[in-house]
Order: sequence, then C-alpha cells, then structure tokens
Amino acid sequence: MLALALAITGAQVMLGLAMMCAAYRMTAGPRAQDRVLGLDTFFTNSMLLLITFGIQTGRTLYFESALTIALLGFVGTVALSKFLMRGEVIE
Repeated sequence: MLALALAITGAQVMLGLAMMCAAYRMTAGPRAQDRVLGLDTFFTNSMLLLITFGIQTGRTLYFESALTIALLGFVGTVALSKFLMRGEVIE
C-alpha cells in the first residue's frame, strides 16, 4: 500500500512539472500552433492529475471532473485548430 501511495505522489509531482512546461509553451510559444498544443497538453495533464487525486482519495467527484475537462479540452482544441486552419469555426 505504501508503494502505491509513493507512486501516486510521484506521478502527481511529475504531472505538476509537465503542467508548468505546458504553461510555459502556452505563454512563450513562438506561433499560435504551439500555443494550441500547449493548451491541449495542459488539459491532458490536468485531467490526469485529477484522476490521480481520485485514486488517492477514492472519491468519484474527481473522475467526473476529469471527464468534463477531457470533453471541454477536446472541443476547445478542435475549435482552435479549425480556426487557425480556416479562419472560422462554424461553416
């Protein structure tokens, strides 16, 4: 049981570092495509961080929040990518 707790804590630390790297890419990205990629990576890392919190605490609220973030992240990434490619979101 101790090994699982240490593995989850280590994963949370690594995901926090990955989120900081994604935040840097969102703010300092040389192109808009890099910023969209940083945003998508940030959404993915935040979803995984919530899942690790859910495993650690045993509460289902974290899993539901992770699902919501995953759906919103996917829709946001698709909308931004479509905007960057065509200049419009809705055809």
